[in-house]
Amino acid sequence: MTDAQRAGGPRVDRAATAAGRTGFVARGVLYTLLGVLALRIAFGSGGEEADRQGALHQVAEQPFGTALLWALAAGFAGMAVWRASTAVFGEAGEKKTGSRLLSAGRAVFYASVAWGTGAYAAGTGGGSGGSGGDASSRDWTATALGWPGGRWAVGAAGLVLAGVGVAIGVRAVLRRFLRKLDTAAMRLPVRKAVTGVGVAGNLARGAVYTAAGAFVVVAAVRFDPGRAKGMDDTLRSFTQTAAGPWLLVGVAAGLVLYGAFSFASARWRRF
Repeated sequence: MTDAQRAGGPRVDRAATAAGRTGFVARGVLYTLLGVLALRIAFGSGGEEADRQGALHQVAEQPFGTALLWALAAGFAGMAVWRASTAVFGEAGEKKTGSRLLSAGRAVFYASVAWGTGAYAAGTGGGSGGSGGDASSRDWTATALGWPGGRWAVGAAGLVLAGVGVAIGVRAVLRRFLRKLDTAAMRLPVRKAVTGVGVAGNLARGAVYTAAGAFVVVAAVRFDPGRAKGMDDTLRSFTQTAAGPWLLVGVAAGLVLYGAFSFASARWRRF
């Protein structure tokens, strides 16, 4: 707890912690569903898009699906609130400006995810007729390429996205994610399991980010917005490598494991 949070009292701290935990649970559900959808694609039985909208559609089809969607929206809103609090107060002793700005950006991102999930639950978020992430990526790229200097802007955005993916992978290999977990509270077998799913899950997530960023760079170089890919097309592109569908199987399994790591974070994250 930071000095600013102590000044606000334990109620503020408990509320922020609870919000963060619900956010990690919601993130775990989302990534688990994304991984399952990607596995279906790899084995030739996936008609649903492996992106956020496809995952939400899977939730909507379950009993009490609308209620579950609203619960996810609340979870993502909780994550946004917690990230906003870390932007203001700092996270687990981190008071650097860069760390706070990153938290602020994440707060905005999760707020948009919460809004989109709530809109989907309310029946105004696109439904089956809405454009998916792939179309949105192409539309954004086409718009940006039309700006003065747009090709450079798109190329820079792609390089940043790919760089984020590489950074996620490097941090996974170095196991830096363990610094944010209360590993002392884990039994040895649990710590080993959490470390394993953390490494595998973050490597898979990093691979997706890196590939998506590379496609954006190609779109900029060739001045072709159709080269940009969203989550679904990026995952499907893994089947077009020399490894065939098995590379997608590995990435998809990793996304499921990242979901498991998110659940572990809900339990052992240092708030």
